[in-house]
Amino acid sequence: MTLKVAIQMDPIEAIDIAGDSTFVLALEAQARGHALWHYEPRHLSFREGRVLAKARRLTVRRKVGDHYTLGDWETLDLTEVDVVLMRQDPPFDMAYITATHILEHVHPKTLVVNDPASVRNAPEKLFVTHFPDLMPPTLISSDVAEIKRFRDEFEDIIVKPLFGNGGAGVFHITPGDENLNSLLELFSQRSREPLIVQKYLPAVRQGDKRIILIDGEALGAINRVPAQGEARSNMHVGGRAEKSLLTDRDRQICDAIGPTLKAQGLVFVGIDVIGDYLTEINVTSPTGLQEVARFDGTQLEKDIWDVIERKVSAAG
Repeated sequence: MTLKVAIQMDPIEAIDIAGDSTFVLALEAQARGHALWHYEPRHLSFREGRVLAKARRLTVRRKVGDHYTLGDWETLDLTEVDVVLMRQDPPFDMAYITATHILEHVHPKTLVVNDPASVRNAPEKLFVTHFPDLMPPTLISSDVAEIKRFRDEFEDIIVKPLFGNGGAGVFHITPGDENLNSLLELFSQRSREPLIVQKYLPAVRQGDKRIILIDGEALGAINRVPAQGEARSNMHVGGRAEKSLLTDRDRQICDAIGPTLKAQGLVFVGIDVIGDYLTEINVTSPTGLQEVARFDGTQLEKDIWDVIERKVSAAG
């Protein structure tokens, strides 16, 4: 099977090939003989019922400083490709939402991974609220009085933007910290969006586990340990990856959410687990493939492409 694959992502010249999951997805697709094109979300257009992307043919190689070659610009009709990988990073803003609406016009005739409607309906910190028995005590609100009541109840809390990513804007407010009012004022000046406030989980000091689910099945995990003096475990802010195995609780969480992920066409998902709690379900542009491979040699990108090829074949 030879597929035409369009990858909607951020500028490829800026990626870290040692850690980027989209890069290894592209490498694996190329190794299978699939033809690749690259375009950015800003190159996507909708006109008179057609979804068009100004794109360039792409080849990739694992060579630092020379990891890609792009061909000449051409206009792709996305109904004439087999697969679109929607892999640009958040923030989950109106531009991102608009892209999901546009891509709905070609899916499922052209398989979009992940399903654009499901991506739109599953922002990381909101999707998890559909599984209340799995998550820590959580408040989503713009109401200052409600946030203060939550803080009074749990004392030690995390405050973060509802649609943020990469650990940006995440604050640990400890008991006695006098900065909460100023922080809420700062957030309110920057955005009208609610905040998400959660009980602080001390288990984060032992790590924030990223579990990769492919078509609803848990197939790999890494543990991300915060740097000294940090409450955030994100790799972007100095978190350290460690080998990790799935616990019974991890499997219970994955078994609870897996059928929903599969039913909604969410092929590649990364969930975050701290201690016994599910904290996020990442469906927009999840990462972790290369980190898993470094620790146990498992190339989960192969499993992802096996699923994609089966779906294309079944539809065809």
